[in-house]
Amino acid sequence: MSKPVRFRVHVSEPFDFERWNESADLFGTSADCQNEEADEWMIELEGWFRFNEADYDVVLVAPRYVGEHLSRVFDSILGFPVRIAHRTPDGWHFAMAGMLSQAPSPPEENEQDDDQDFDEL
Repeated sequence: MSKPVRFRVHVSEPFDFERWNESADLFGTSADCQNEEADEWMIELEGWFRFNEADYDVVLVAPRYVGEHLSRVFDSILGFPVRIAHRTPDGWHFAMAGMLSQAPSPPEENEQDDDQDFDEL
């Protein structure tokens, strides 16, 4: 099985999403993108977000427009429009919209500076 792909989900609706959270950008990984038949991808987030007084760490994304396919995100420059769902007791509920794009690798928490090994005189 291949390595999961890291994505950035920018939440644009609801417009005040960023007011409730640190940022409108959610970062996470998904292996669902490797299945060409998948119409929706579940993205496991690196953190969590707050929505309707509940915390979530997983989202489900689907194309925002009929006839589109999520795999187009790999051909896009700025991102691909998506509907964003959060999990409820009754299943997934699409309540948000935004853009999906590939994200760079996360910065290493323990990055070593090149000059740390330098012996001082």
